[in-house]
Amino acid sequence: MKLTEFTSLLDQNPDAELQFLLPDGQIAVHSHVTEVGRVDRLFIDCGGRPRRISNCNVQMWAYSDTEHRLSPAKLSAIFAKANPMFGGEDLSVEIEFEQGVISQYPVTSGAIGEGKLTFRLELKHTACLALELCAPVLEEASCCGGTSGGCS
Repeated sequence: MKLTEFTSLLDQNPDAELQFLLPDGQIAVHSHVTEVGRVDRLFIDCGGRPRRISNCNVQMWAYSDTEHRLSPAKLSAIFAKANPMFGGEDLSVEIEFEQGVISQYPVTSGAIGEGKLTFRLELKHTACLALELCAPVLEEASCCGGTSGGCS
């Protein structure tokens, strides 16, 4: 989900109860947003190509205190303050949440129902970004681990 759609849902439902549906179907209970920011990642893929990925990162914190949960209106106000960091880009929104380990979940959809604004989170996966170079190697060994060419 992109920033414009995410913030539009917040603005359209300012008084709803905000909740996040984890990939396993559980609601992230007793969690609230602690920060909103932009993450820029610069890296070299296994084919040697420089890449850049930018997204909007929303960190959630799970705690037993239910009095400090944010409403969509308050979260929208935080996004408004963070807006200059996004540089006018309609970035993808990801949720950072700790459940034993810190994980990042792309937000895939949002829906309103029974007074609750629910954002659905999905699993994030890794992938080879240079398949055109690694595909022959993948048949023989893992990407970049083969000895017969492929990734450089």
